[in-house]
Amino acid sequence: MYGFPSRNINVIGVTGTNGKTTTCQMIAKILEEAGHIVAMASTINFKLGTQEWVNATKYTTLSPFATQKFIKKAVEAKCDYLILETSSHSLDQRRVWGIHYAVAVITNVTREHLDYHKTMEKYRQAKSKLFGMADVAVVNLDMENPAEFLRFNNATKLTYSLKNNLADVFAENIELDINSTNYKLKTTNYKLNMPGKFNIENSLAAVAVGISQNISLEQSAVALAKITGVAGRLESIANDKNLNVMIDYAVTPDSLQKLYHYLTSVKKPDSQIIAVFGSCGERDRGKRPLMGEIVSASADYVIITNEDPYHEDPQQIIDEVASGVKNKIEGQNFWKIFDRREAIAKALSLAKPNDIVIVTGKGAEEMMAVGDQMIPWNDKKVIQEEMVKM
Repeated sequence: MYGFPSRNINVIGVTGTNGKTTTCQMIAKILEEAGHIVAMASTINFKLGTQEWVNATKYTTLSPFATQKFIKKAVEAKCDYLILETSSHSLDQRRVWGIHYAVAVITNVTREHLDYHKTMEKYRQAKSKLFGMADVAVVNLDMENPAEFLRFNNATKLTYSLKNNLADVFAENIELDINSTNYKLKTTNYKLNMPGKFNIENSLAAVAVGISQNISLEQSAVALAKITGVAGRLESIANDKNLNVMIDYAVTPDSLQKLYHYLTSVKKPDSQIIAVFGSCGERDRGKRPLMGEIVSASADYVIITNEDPYHEDPQQIIDEVASGVKNKIEGQNFWKIFDRREAIAKALSLAKPNDIVIVTGKGAEEMMAVGDQMIPWNDKKVIQEEMVKM
C-alpha cells in the first residue's frame, strides 16, 4: 500500500527491555549533530525533522499500517534516518514485516512481558528477530548472553560495555553525580546531563550507532552534552522546597534494581528515599512481589498505588505488589493508597529538604488505562499541582 518506503530511508531499530526510549533520543541527537534530518517513533514521542509531538497511544510500535504510513511520511519529508523503537510484541506479531533495518540495537533483556511470551527464552527469541533483518548489529556485552544477538550474518557488528574493555565502545573513568555523569571513550571526554550508569549504557549504544554511520566520537560527545534530559526518564521536577523529586518509567524488577542502586549511591547520609509505585494490569503478575521487595529494600518509605489496571482489579494488583514488601510496617513507613494523586501527595508530605521522592511506572505518559477508558493522567503535572498546595 505504501510502496515499501523503508527502502528509501535508513531505519535504525532499537529494542530491549529497558532504555529503548532514551537510546532513541540520544541516537537522534547524534545524527542531527552530524547534519542529518531525522524522523523518530518512540514510546514517548514522534518526530519528523523539526516537527515533534507526543505519542499518546501507549504503544511502543504502532500497527503495520500506521508504521508504514509514518515511514512514508519520513521519506516524503526527506529524512535521512528513521529511528524506530521496536518492541518484542511488534516483532512477534510481524508488525514490522517489510521494513529494511540498516541498524539493529539491543539495550538488554530482563524479565518483562511474560504474560505474553510465557518464557524468557521466547521473549529473547522475539527480540533477536530484529537482528536477522539488519545490516549492522549493535549489542550490549554486559547483558545476559549477548552472543545470541551477535550470531547473525550482519555486515558490521559493534559491541559496547561498561565492564569489558574488549568491547568496541568501552567507557572508562566514570564519575557519577545526582544530576549528571562523566566518562571517557578512548581520548574523548563525555558529559551527560543525565544521571546513572544505565544512561551511560544507553549513550554507548547511541555512540556505537554513530560510529556505524561514520560519525566521530567528538561529534557524538558534543551532541550528548546538549541533551538536558528525556521526558519521564529519571526526570527531576523543579521546586523551591529543596526536595529531589523525580519521575521515572521503571516498570520491571531490573529497571527498579538499577534505579534504586543509583539513588542510594547518590543520596546524602541524612536524607531519605520516598517511593511511589505500582504495577500495570494484564501484564506479568509474577514480577509484582519482586518489585515490592526491590523497592522496600532501598526506600525508607514505600507507597504502593494504582497504575494502569486495564481490566484487572486494581486493589488486587496493589496487594500482589505489597506481598513482596520486606522490613516495613504498614501505617508507619509503608502504605497502600489506591488513589495515585493521594499517594503522591502523601509522599510529598513526608519529604524533608534533601530527601528524594521518586514516582515510577508512568514516566511521561499522558493517559491511565482503566477498563476500556483512557483517562488523562500525567505524573509530572500532578506532582506540580500537589506541590502548589503544600
